[in-house]
Amino acid sequence: MSGRPRTTSFAEGNKQPPNPPLGGMKISKDGSKVTTVVATPGQGPDRPLEVSYTDTKVIGNGSFGVVYQAKLCDSSEMVAIKKVLQDKRFKNRELQIMRRLEHCNIVKLKYFFYSSGDKKDEVYLNLVLEYIPETVYKVARHYSKSKQTIPISFIKLYMYQLFRSLAYIHSLGICHRDIKPQNLLLDPETGVLKLCDFGSAKHLVKGEPNVSYICSRYYRAPELIFGAIDYTTKIDVWSAGCVLAELLLGQPIFPGDSGVDQLVEIIKVLGTPTREQIREMNPNYTEFKFPQIKSHPWQKVFRARTPAEAIDLVSRLLEYTPSSRISPLQACAHNFFDELREPNTRLP
Repeated sequence: MSGRPRTTSFAEGNKQPPNPPLGGMKISKDGSKVTTVVATPGQGPDRPLEVSYTDTKVIGNGSFGVVYQAKLCDSSEMVAIKKVLQDKRFKNRELQIMRRLEHCNIVKLKYFFYSSGDKKDEVYLNLVLEYIPETVYKVARHYSKSKQTIPISFIKLYMYQLFRSLAYIHSLGICHRDIKPQNLLLDPETGVLKLCDFGSAKHLVKGEPNVSYICSRYYRAPELIFGAIDYTTKIDVWSAGCVLAELLLGQPIFPGDSGVDQLVEIIKVLGTPTREQIREMNPNYTEFKFPQIKSHPWQKVFRARTPAEAIDLVSRLLEYTPSSRISPLQACAHNFFDELREPNTRLP
């Protein structure tokens, strides 16, 4: 039982929704629209309950659908509602995965419900998520616009929490497959980071093929560019390495315009992969001829004042051979993060 909504659709922008069934939409004392739906809690048993929210506004959209911000009436808590068209032929993988996850560095699924669309048979899945105002992307852009780099203590704090979230999901066999600064939510008050957008995530099973055309370009692991379909959760580790390098540099480390160009950018830094490394990424590519380029020393990739431990960590994440990349838990234990373990460390 997934819960039947009592509204036909959201108020999208200023567009009036089709007439909702009686009781779905009400006007509150202060004149704002209140929407009441029957929703299922994200965790725990399937016990649908009425949830009312107000102050709905669009805060994002993409190929997946629309994201709204709203306020829960009973607690005044802000939530994000991600509304995606549901394909009736498939179970929604994002919902299945989100319902399994409970971790302080992963955005929490509070409720979910279904709603009908404008077309006759359209069904939308609505994920009601905790709302977190900032992203690592926005923070990084703020610093780069003013020609500054993010303070190293913030980079430590953000990356440690990212690795902690990856250690958790990877322990469940789940690969996020779209790690990038835009998907790292930040609460500026507390410094807490939460991984979001599990729309590309998948439970990886050894021997079962996966699509290789996932992950945003700058953060794609080389085995994906080589078209591998039997990759592991180490693709997330590569992406995390790209995020760390970007925060240290103030710009993406591998800014390719296409898949091939992406590989060229990687080769410029890591050098040409050996036949053995290519075999580890995708055995079908070993006969491919690449220009022979020597690797660029990591020290020269980053500015002079970059801490040696930060560079060492990047070098252990951005390895061609997936099995040579350190695990998220090993990354958490790396001495780059030692400062966070000191009892007197405080946010700047």
